[in-house]
Amino acid sequence: MTGSPQARTLPDTASPAAGWVARHQLPAFFLLAFGGAWLLWLPGLVGVGGAGGFLLLALGALAPFAAAVVVIRSSGGDLRGWLRGLLVWRVPARFWAFALGVPVALLVVVNAVLALTGTPIDLGLLAQRTPAYLAGFAVVATVGGGLEEPGWRGFALPRLQRRFSPLGATAVLGLAWGVWHVPLYGPLGFVLPAFLAVYYTWLYNRTGSVLLCVLLHGSFTPAIDDLVLTADSLAVDLVVLGTVVAGAAVLAVATRGRLGLPRAEPALPGPRPGQVPGASAHPDGGVA
Repeated sequence: MTGSPQARTLPDTASPAAGWVARHQLPAFFLLAFGGAWLLWLPGLVGVGGAGGFLLLALGALAPFAAAVVVIRSSGGDLRGWLRGLLVWRVPARFWAFALGVPVALLVVVNAVLALTGTPIDLGLLAQRTPAYLAGFAVVATVGGGLEEPGWRGFALPRLQRRFSPLGATAVLGLAWGVWHVPLYGPLGFVLPAFLAVYYTWLYNRTGSVLLCVLLHGSFTPAIDDLVLTADSLAVDLVVLGTVVAGAAVLAVATRGRLGLPRAEPALPGPRPGQVPGASAHPDGGVA
């Protein structure tokens, strides 16, 4: 897990710490991402609220991004090139539709399953909660959890896929991503992110776009929070989890476990000069 295509020969003056980071990029990333976030979230766990608590929460969400920057810089990598690569946006419209629409579509399925199993659904809540969903999307995508994505998908995922299969890399990253959320969501907070990671891997592998992963995160979080049209309960949580797991299974089976990563392509997906991300590897536009 220590290799990186962005690593360069470090100067003789590099510190021992920088040398260790260069040789152990993924362990260093995870240590910084976990340590930075959990340290910043600690005051909130002991009762700090208000604007100060929200600020610490938002800063903690930046820890994976900051960790990736520190590791790339310490390793002599091309930080500017990596940062530019985060803003890939010229991708076919269907991938924008996936990022923005799949979370909402999954919640439509959740509500349908709840209704069919006898849970009363209040359609009147849709008008009340849609503004909350839109506001949540804006916050998560700009100053909230969406800004985790440069670290998780932009840094860790490509490196994990150099060592593991796409499903294996997704399992490792999904578990780490989930455990990282435990201070916010409790001991079982790792379960849902572990399966949501499948959607992010497929989208990233098909497009090379971290920006779209940010938007997917921006849509998933408020969709799950606001678009279930009934009172919260354990049964609702189980239906949400089951729907997410079913969708992830469909992606895994439909792609034969590749989750959008072409066998003939290097494990660091992304646009080549002059190519539309995702288009050259799959000219038929199908799921791969």
